[in-house]
Amino acid sequence: MTELGVLGHALNAFAEIDEESFALSIPYWQKRTYQKGEFYNEYKNVCKHLGFILNGIFRAYCINDKTGEEKNVFFFSTNQVVVSYKSFINQTPCNYYTESMVDSTILYIHINHLLELYQRSHQWERFGRLVAERAFNIAMTRTEDFLFQTPEQRYLDLIEQHPDIFQAIPLYHISSYLGIQGPSLSRIRKRLSVR
Repeated sequence: MTELGVLGHALNAFAEIDEESFALSIPYWQKRTYQKGEFYNEYKNVCKHLGFILNGIFRAYCINDKTGEEKNVFFFSTNQVVVSYKSFINQTPCNYYTESMVDSTILYIHINHLLELYQRSHQWERFGRLVAERAFNIAMTRTEDFLFQTPEQRYLDLIEQHPDIFQAIPLYHISSYLGIQGPSLSRIRKRLSVR
């Protein structure tokens, strides 16, 4: 399947965008490859693009002003959308960095082209609504996970959402995302492997 074919299939599964509506967007998608450590979007920059990850992993993180410690907030991996949701939707400066954790390839579309598609197609308009709903759900789930879930449950959710992440990135990034120290992560992994 071609790269645009993979994208079209994913958009159909996510928002029921049919071939005719997808064809409207084809001239607007561009391909970009990121090296490990390259930024998709930087702190205080306005996110202008919505990306679809063909392969790779990105992390969104913030930096503690006092300690300089990095805190991973979100991961985005293959066949998922990468975007600084709030910045993109509101066109306001972003509160965190989004960085490629491995060599990655995406197809991306500019906000202006997406807004144009919303005007031209009800299917694309629905896509925009679903992206906004997804952003809200991801943010709320992340907050509630820290309130109501154990680190072990957060770990299992991470495996389900990003199955390839453990082979691709250092474990300290996963510890940061889960809000635990490295030794705690090691104990969780050991406990689960014994089951």
